[in-house]
Amino acid sequence: MNGDLLSMVHPVLILFAVVGLGLALGRVTIAGMNLGSSGVLFVALIAGHFGGQTYGGVGTIGLVLFVYVVGVGAGARFFGALRREGSTLAQLSLLVTLAGALVALAGSWLLEIPADLTAGIFAGALTSTPALAAAAEVLQGAGPISIGYGIAYPFGVVGVVLFVQLLPRLLKIDLGREAEKCEAGEPVEERIITSLVAVTNPELFGERIADCEELALLGVQVTRVRKGDRGVPLSYDDAFQEGQELFLVGGEMQIRSAVRLLGHVSNNPFHKDWERERRQLIVLDRGFAGHRLKDLKLLRDHGVTISRVTRLGFTFVPTPQTMLETNDVVTVIGDSAAIERFATAIGHRSQAFDETDLVSLGVGLSLGVIVGMLSFSLPGVGALSLGLAGGPLLVGLVLGHFGRVGRIVGHIPRPTRMMLQEFGLVLFLAEAGLEGGVAFVETFAQFGFALFLMGAIITLIPLVIGYVVARRVYRCNVLQSLGGICGGMTSTPALGAITAKTESQIPVVSYATAYPVALILMTIFAKFLIQAVQAFGF
Repeated sequence: MNGDLLSMVHPVLILFAVVGLGLALGRVTIAGMNLGSSGVLFVALIAGHFGGQTYGGVGTIGLVLFVYVVGVGAGARFFGALRREGSTLAQLSLLVTLAGALVALAGSWLLEIPADLTAGIFAGALTSTPALAAAAEVLQGAGPISIGYGIAYPFGVVGVVLFVQLLPRLLKIDLGREAEKCEAGEPVEERIITSLVAVTNPELFGERIADCEELALLGVQVTRVRKGDRGVPLSYDDAFQEGQELFLVGGEMQIRSAVRLLGHVSNNPFHKDWERERRQLIVLDRGFAGHRLKDLKLLRDHGVTISRVTRLGFTFVPTPQTMLETNDVVTVIGDSAAIERFATAIGHRSQAFDETDLVSLGVGLSLGVIVGMLSFSLPGVGALSLGLAGGPLLVGLVLGHFGRVGRIVGHIPRPTRMMLQEFGLVLFLAEAGLEGGVAFVETFAQFGFALFLMGAIITLIPLVIGYVVARRVYRCNVLQSLGGICGGMTSTPALGAITAKTESQIPVVSYATAYPVALILMTIFAKFLIQAVQAFGF
């Protein structure tokens, strides 16, 4: 009777009530810890048990949206991390999935569980729908596989979430401080500084500053020239003169090299009119996108210098070879009239800082779904596909890395990206919990505590082994380890729990690197697990 209490409530009301109550539960803090977005899953499990339902496919939409936006945010660092850490995280995925398969095999032998139920528990404990599908394909039907999946899946989801939440707490690790320490050593984005330099190198005297190839190669921008007590924006006709003082912008190492080239650092104070002579603009005109700065001749033709470019959240000092892209945010130095003219030329609109290209978002999501549906085969395994989690993730990573592919723009303003990421995650958690709650009590009562315990062990042992090996053997930092484990377990909700605790992209990048490997391995191991159990006659 209890299972019918919510059956007459409108599915939309159920969905938003679960999301609202779950997020409220997630904000409850006990001993400094809270569930965050994962509170939605717990409320959904309860609602599902009492007959709550929502429209089918809502969770799939949420999953696609979540992983796509995660990919866009992580793309700028993903391929660099893949080169540096790809082998390590691939090995970590292998270790985690293999440990789960071996524990499942041992449990099948000890408890005399048939192959179909074992495969279902393995897939549920590692929250792998592709593994479930692969097992069903081998046995030509779901049957007990789905029951095993239903028993193990709730703890498979909740267990990984609790692990990544509790472990830092037990080890007294502050993820925020850990992120600051880790990212302080990241080579991705060098700290940009400014310096006033006096020119004393006679070899430069008389040469036009805008044409100085040595400074261009160093990646340093001269933005102002001291005239009297003021630093005025550089003009195209300004040339090097003895004792002249120039205002430089660049990375720390580049500035040091520029000082050695030009002369010495000057400590003389001077006035700069930041209000009228410096402005942040966004590049929207496609006529500027795709062109190198040296070809655009900005100082000669527009009277401005670009001192910084911010692209997909990362800021750098441009060189003449830097190619402008649509939605680049550029810091422009020049007199106020020149800046206004340049703003018009590049199509700048103030409101564009917070705009999302919905056409690109829709096309990107569509491409992600198509890529996820494409199948490829491996010898002895059969057809595989990335699925609706892997495909959008891959497309998001590519767009996040390149910024744009053709007319498809990967840029999503950070506030919008965070909102879409959170919204997609809670939709996914809501449907997963509502579906899991329906059969949870019944299947648990039918098959007993032993099967639930087996699923919990299959979830926990790979987590512990993976973390210890990641930290002690591979020497990964905490954020890399947790993100890699989430990817190895293909646990999107657990990644959401981490991203709720820190804004660092390190765990997201590690997840995205480990996830595709784990996705394929789980599918393979699910098939091999069935064959092994049948062969040994457990």
